Amino acid sequence: MNPARRRAIFRRLQAANPSPTTELLHETPFELLVAVMLSAHTTDKSVNAASRKLFPVANTPAAIAKLGIEGVKPYLKTVGLYNTKAKNLIGLAQQIVEQHGGEVPDSREALEALPGVGRKTASIILNMVFGQTEVAVDTHIFRVANRTGLAPGKTPRAVEDELVATTPKEYMKDAHHWLLLHGRYVCVARVPACPKCIIADLCEYPNKTPPKALDKSDAPVVRKVGPRPPADAKAASGAKAAHDARRPTNRKRKRAGVGKLI
Repeated sequence: MNPARRRAIFRRLQAANPSPTTELLHETPFELLVAVMLSAHTTDKSVNAASRKLFPVANTPAAIAKLGIEGVKPYLKTVGLYNTKAKNLIGLAQQIVEQHGGEVPDSREALEALPGVGRKTASIILNMVFGQTEVAVDTHIFRVANRTGLAPGKTPRAVEDELVATTPKEYMKDAHHWLLLHGRYVCVARVPACPKCIIADLCEYPNKTPPKALDKSDAPVVRKVGPRPPADAKAASGAKAAHDARRPTNRKRKRAGVGKLI
């Protein structure tokens, strides 16, 4: 993909969403770290359901460490692999208290040394909390980067390196969020909503979904439009409209009444 097309893609994504951010609920860097760590192999909705219960009770490293593994498990039951994540969460909280004075560390090395924290989670924290131009590649970003031609790669790390090397500097800070949200709501895995896509003419994906197949897509941007009414429903609607058109007197009376009230 040439630089002009790449810049145009990010320009459009920015115009559509000037201030993108995560959909994970959080108010502090530590809450964000916990939410991102819990989000592995599960949905943001499931994580938010857990954090709504957990954070009012314990939202600091010391408070969560005090709960212990068995004490934190009941709050995480909406999250996939919650037994493992409960163990990692307590270990993460204890390590932050003991080695980092209760503060989220600001280096990749220290973050990735925390239980349950890998490269993707560390990149998100470095980007969102410490303002570093990191790109965390999840399944959505991996798919979008390869489909569009923005950053083809066989592994998440290859895609990450390509995005870091080629994304215009002015778009680097928010590139992660734009691509993730685009993959989540438009460029979905099974049947991407290409006819609804704002970058379809810039995308290099050869097998774009045609308009006639759009109703097969499970992309949220399509579902928001709503299902098409069946043929008999359309006929019934047309018949009702024709029937109503033959009764102008009632409609005029209602409008006149409103006018008098005003």
